[in-house]
Amino acid sequence: MRGELRPALPSRRQVLLTGAVMAASAITATQTATGDGYGSGGLGPWRDLDRSISPDEQVRRVVESDGVVMFGDSIAVQDGDPLAWTLAMRTGDALAMHNWSGQPSSAVVDALGRWSREFGLPRRILMATGSNDIFAPPVFGRQVDRAMRIVGWTRTVIWVNVHVDRVKLSPTVREADRRNTAWVNQQLEARARRFPNLRVVHWAEYLAADPARVRNLRDGVHTSVPQGQIARNRLIVDALAAAKTTPPRPQTR
Repeated sequence: MRGELRPALPSRRQVLLTGAVMAASAITATQTATGDGYGSGGLGPWRDLDRSISPDEQVRRVVESDGVVMFGDSIAVQDGDPLAWTLAMRTGDALAMHNWSGQPSSAVVDALGRWSREFGLPRRILMATGSNDIFAPPVFGRQVDRAMRIVGWTRTVIWVNVHVDRVKLSPTVREADRRNTAWVNQQLEARARRFPNLRVVHWAEYLAADPARVRNLRDGVHTSVPQGQIARNRLIVDALAAAKTTPPRPQTR
């Protein structure tokens, strides 16, 4: 990549990660399986959890260079810097991140809207969110719709689908997690059929294709390091690279 932007360097963090992020879950410890109506519990407080947000200057340079902007939850907080390195090595693109542990997709899309207004958006937007929506699955599809309205028809959204099966919880809660995960992913697939510029990274299907791949997760949600992290980031970079060379299809009505 030309110009002053140096895509081989990871984005600088406003908030540095500590060992706590490895223990932090996309599904916080305060959540229970009662009283929610969907069986997985309720979304706990998340605003004080770990985050990884690129500084404004980095975001502007990424947008100007037509790199990639990423919005995600705690999986993205953990995996974001290795993803930035992998993307730079594969395609030469730089990555700007707005990743925040524990946040639902409504907050993620709010952040997407703010960046769109403040900085504009490049041609590729990576959404790594949905795991925290298992607590209220019906609202997820509306958040995808919101994101696609913000992005418009000339940009490509790459959205990673989800896998939640919290192995330390009861069989009843795990069953609900799997059911709600499928619900979230079905809504994403339905939107991908509606929006030609929405492309899904099938992380859940990758894990399901081989029982041995459960080792790619350390808790039923977050990737193991480095094995799961490498596998997931490879799928994401494959999708970003393909989107770079294949523009969105024309809108159909």
